[in-house]
Parts: sequence; structure tokens; C-alpha cells
Amino acid sequence: MRVFVCTVVHHPEDARILHRQIRALIDAGHEITYMAPFHACSVAPWPDLVPVDVPRATGRRRLHALRVARRVLKTRGGEADLVLLHDPELLLAVPRRLRSRTVWDVHEDTAAALGMKGWLPAPLRVPLRFAVRRLERRAERRLKLLLAEEGYRSRFRSPHPVVPNTTNVPETPPAPPGDDRVVYVGQLSLARGAAELIELAELLRTDGITLELIGAADAAVRPLLREAQRTGMLRWYGFVPNDRALRMAEGAIAGLALLHDSPNYRHSMPTKVVEYMARGLPVITTPNPIAAEIVTEGACGLVVPFQDPEATAAAVRRLRDDPALRLDMGKRGHEAARAKYHWPEQARLFVAQLEEWASTRT
Repeated sequence: MRVFVCTVVHHPEDARILHRQIRALIDAGHEITYMAPFHACSVAPWPDLVPVDVPRATGRRRLHALRVARRVLKTRGGEADLVLLHDPELLLAVPRRLRSRTVWDVHEDTAAALGMKGWLPAPLRVPLRFAVRRLERRAERRLKLLLAEEGYRSRFRSPHPVVPNTTNVPETPPAPPGDDRVVYVGQLSLARGAAELIELAELLRTDGITLELIGAADAAVRPLLREAQRTGMLRWYGFVPNDRALRMAEGAIAGLALLHDSPNYRHSMPTKVVEYMARGLPVITTPNPIAAEIVTEGACGLVVPFQDPEATAAAVRRLRDDPALRLDMGKRGHEAARAKYHWPEQARLFVAQLEEWASTRT
């Protein structure tokens, strides 16, 4: 099977796209062409795929990337058995003749997320939300859909297969939780708690606890993070490929997931929660329903109020001061992740679904 994987928004080393889906397809013996912003992100593509470099769509600068993507899909997409899209923007770039072989991987509630886009003028957010919902309905009629969350089913009229965004879970926890640092892995933005993380770092510094941030940052928070790092308040490593980032997180007191109370997060499972669990780390999360349910049922972490650095600092100190508690939480989290969220189980379903669509397309 020849699969044309496409993104103009995501980093080429995005965990779901590259490290899970593309890796699963390559391991199954399929040929991958990967259209992504390699040059814009200073990334060298894997040697076992065919790369196609395109500009990156960021902020209000999206039109040029979409035009280039449409040209690439028009000239190269016909060579593939399936085209796999990872950006809702690319729904506008699919040529008519490719619709029957195009799959849209839905891993965000785009309409709900518009309210968190700082670059988008406020008066445009409501009309664009309606436009996105119309685009989704049109995509459902014309393309094949693959959902990353059970909670996304209600957005669509017909049933669609779900491949959850899980992670690779080692057989045993790589290292026990330590007592001198706490970590955050993932994109940094105001809605994901960047301001609270900076305040948390200041609260913990007097306790001898270091906050480590591993991930790229939105433009709005980069100056704040640079200043906090300059003053020695925290360590910010920038973007690190997912497999390396998780190895860096091993041995911390806990992993942080401080998402705000946003519609885009209420029905989504924060992948970082199960990634921390997979690495034997206790989780400290805000009470978004799915994250809180996972942590509470698994007894593998602590739930803190939204936008409350003081309560988060208290949770970190509690784990630091109780080695048995953090060790037990780390073990329970790892066991739950291995039993419920191990990616190879989902990888088989993902590959089988694409193979079925490729064999039956018209």
C-alpha cells in the first residue's frame, strides 16, 4: 500500500503522525510519502520514507502553504492508494479526483479550538466556528474519517472508526520517580497552562525543585519562557522528538498536565497524561473530565484546580516528601497504561483500517 501522509501545520516529528502512525505503516511493509514542513522546522526526514517539503502554516500565514499543498496533492497524490490528512485546513486542498481515497485523521475539535487562537481576531471566531462545522459535514460526505477520540463521535452524523492517541508503554517502568525535578512535555501555550507553569517554577525554586519544560511554544508565551530561563527559574528545552522527550522526563517527581477549562479539552484525553504514566511518573492534572477520570480511577496522581499554581506546588511538595506515595502512584500508572493505552494494540487497528479502505476504494 502506498500512503501519502500530509501536514502543513504540525511539526514533521509530531508524535501521532510520525512516531505512531507512520512508524506503524512502515513496520507493516507499506510505502510512505510524507508531505511536511521539514525545512521550516529544520528536520531531516527518515530515510525509509519519501519526503516532500512544503512551507509551514502558522498564525495568519496559511494561504501560501495551502496553495503549495494543493499543487503537491494535484501532482503527486494520484500515485498513492490513500491520502492521509492531518490538518483541517487541508480539506480545502484535496482535488476532487482524490476524494474517494482521502482519509482525514480528526485529532482536534477545531471549531472549539478557535477560541484559543490568539492570532485570530475575536469578531471572526464565531462565524469561523460555523464555517468549520460546515466544512466538517462536507468532509464527512466526501472523505473517510478516522477519529482520535470517542468524544468526537457526536460531531458527526455517521459512525467512524476511532484510533485513540495512545503511546508505547515499556514492559517495566524505566526509572522510579525522583525528588528534585518536575516535568512538562508537550506544546506550550496559555491555554495549556504556560503562565501557571512559570509561576509554579518560582514557587518551587525555594524548595530546591527544578521545573523542566520540554516542548515548542506558541509565539505569545516564548518571551515569558525565555525570560524565566534567563533568570534561572526553569529549564526550557524547546521542541524535542517525542521518544527523546519522554526519556528526558524519566525519574521526575511527577509529570504536569495543567490544561485550562476549555471546550477543546473537555472531551479529549491529554496524551501527555498516559505518556507520563507509561514512564512510571505520577501525574498532576487539572480536572478536565477524561484526564481526571484516568488519574482518579488509576490512583496514579493528583488532581488540582484550574489555574492554581499554589495548589499545584503543594501537590508537587506532597509527592516529593512521600517517596512511597510517588513510587506507588508511578507503578499503578504504568500498570494501567500498559493494560489500556499501549499503542501497538491501536497500531494494528489503524493499519488494518487503512488497508481495508485501500482495498475497497472506488
